Amino acid sequence: MVQTIVVGAGIIGTAIAYQLQRRGESVVLVDRDAPGKGASYGNMASIAVTEFMPASRPGIWAQMPGWMLDPQGPVRIRPSYMPRLIPWFLRFVAASRPSKLRQLEAAGAVLCRRVYEDLDALLAETGLQHMISSEGCLSVYTDEAEFKADHEHIEILDRFGFRYEVLRGNAIRDLEPAITRKIGKAVLFPDNRSIANPYLLVLALADQFRSLGGSIVTGEVVGFEQDNAGVRGVHLRDGRKLDAGRVVLAAGAFTGRLSAMLGEQIPLETERGYHTQIQAPGVSMRHSLIWPAKAFMVTPTAGGIRVGGTVEMAGLDAAPDYRRAKVLVKRAKQALPDLKVEDTSEWMGHRPAMPDTVPVMGRSAKRSNVWYATGHGHLGLTYGATTARLMADLITGATPPVDMKPYRVDRF
Repeated sequence: MVQTIVVGAGIIGTAIAYQLQRRGESVVLVDRDAPGKGASYGNMASIAVTEFMPASRPGIWAQMPGWMLDPQGPVRIRPSYMPRLIPWFLRFVAASRPSKLRQLEAAGAVLCRRVYEDLDALLAETGLQHMISSEGCLSVYTDEAEFKADHEHIEILDRFGFRYEVLRGNAIRDLEPAITRKIGKAVLFPDNRSIANPYLLVLALADQFRSLGGSIVTGEVVGFEQDNAGVRGVHLRDGRKLDAGRVVLAAGAFTGRLSAMLGEQIPLETERGYHTQIQAPGVSMRHSLIWPAKAFMVTPTAGGIRVGGTVEMAGLDAAPDYRRAKVLVKRAKQALPDLKVEDTSEWMGHRPAMPDTVPVMGRSAKRSNVWYATGHGHLGLTYGATTARLMADLITGATPPVDMKPYRVDRF
């Protein structure tokens, strides 16, 4: 039987490996670390089906100059990294054309409409239904001006038919009493549910994969054995070689380095994100919380409350700047005045970002037996089950339920 090597044991790679093994394939899941230790360890635990909008839309452009000038703003580019970012940024600019934006919105909406069909099925068959909440997300605004500044978001949701409910005054506190009375308006997204612990979800999926006969190998991929027909082996740093009939590259922000070894350049960057996990917050929350004007999110997860957000463009190798995490906590205390910051840990991770905000899912344009699943940005957890379903269809020769052309690797 052909052996499939899946590189990357985050939520995307682990879910793909599980789906392939479940369909009778022989699969080896490879990562330089244990499953779930990358971006899946510290994401914001949100199934964010309303957050598919392209980052290059006009409302973001209008705010970007102010953000860039603010050292505590939601977007920061380290000066030393700017020259390396130019090719990616030019593609980001190209993705802001009105006609292009409509295509990108549609590509994201197609995936988000499928999320619960695929996620509910995955959780049911693995016995993990208990890991998803029944509550949604609140987007909060101080006043009408802040709400109007977020109008693009609401207009896009209206266009594609996603659910939301506008709340005011006491109706907000009825849902979440801990929210400050300075918040005068909110939007409830009932379908933006959250995961009890995204890291434990990956571990549970990895266990299910093993139970079906799949194997997990810890090792860093440093090269490939190739011939005219494709990739025949995967080389690890410790000298081992894994025979490969097929290779799936799903290593998040690190996938670009792997694709370059195959002569295939993907415009993939890392949006470095930060969180603070607070295990003794002194407040309880049922819903996750977003404050768009202050660019942070709070989610009840992993036995406490997680505060995260921001984008830092500094590459894969620069040391973390945990001042970013501390700024987010200060902003969270503005929304939740009684929040206590006790028993905490800080984390930084790498979101794999494409300049058009649309993931790559499909066959390599260079090697017929290589497949990509990367570039999911802030929506790796959201798209995890759907990506696994679509990739398993493509790899095994089944017809996917959606048109996969918008997600091809050679679209740039």
